[in-house]
Amino acid sequence: MMNETPAEAQEQYPRRVRLDDGEEIALRLMIPADASRMTGFARSLPEEDLLFLRMDITKMNVLAAWGRNVKEGRTITVLAEVHDKVVGYGSLHLYEVTWQRHLGEIRMQVSPRYRSRGLGRTVGAAIFAIARRQGLHKIIAQMTTDQKGAIATVERMGFQREAVLKKFVIDREGTTRDLIVMSYDM
Repeated sequence: MMNETPAEAQEQYPRRVRLDDGEEIALRLMIPADASRMTGFARSLPEEDLLFLRMDITKMNVLAAWGRNVKEGRTITVLAEVHDKVVGYGSLHLYEVTWQRHLGEIRMQVSPRYRSRGLGRTVGAAIFAIARRQGLHKIIAQMTTDQKGAIATVERMGFQREAVLKKFVIDREGTTRDLIVMSYDM
């Protein structure tokens, strides 16, 4: 598997892109020091968005762990910024299990103000490019079956449904939900 070096990843960023409505945003790679900025982004999200996140990114200890994963190369995160404020991100989580080293998991979140404007598609494309440079064979996306918008987004990106796991996740209120696993063959 061909892994890119940090220098190769940096060659692509920072860069500026235009959304569908013409607004310009900056894309750059997350560094561990971005944890406090990510807290502000996370706390600006609606409560229903936070229900479905794999980790509670409103907590500093969780963001510190994310920063360590970035530093150690287990996670590559592209931040989308407007006026130095995070408005979205896409992360590629690399699997360390030997028999799954050809897989990566994509996770994305976009501020409600920037949805349906092409930001999710732009950040997703950035993560796909990173996954290709990493030499991955397949990208996985996981979400609850009631996240209709997220499912539609990854289906538009070309993901296919692999499995539905019944009552596999539990939300903050203690309600169990079905988990859908989707994949994209690189």
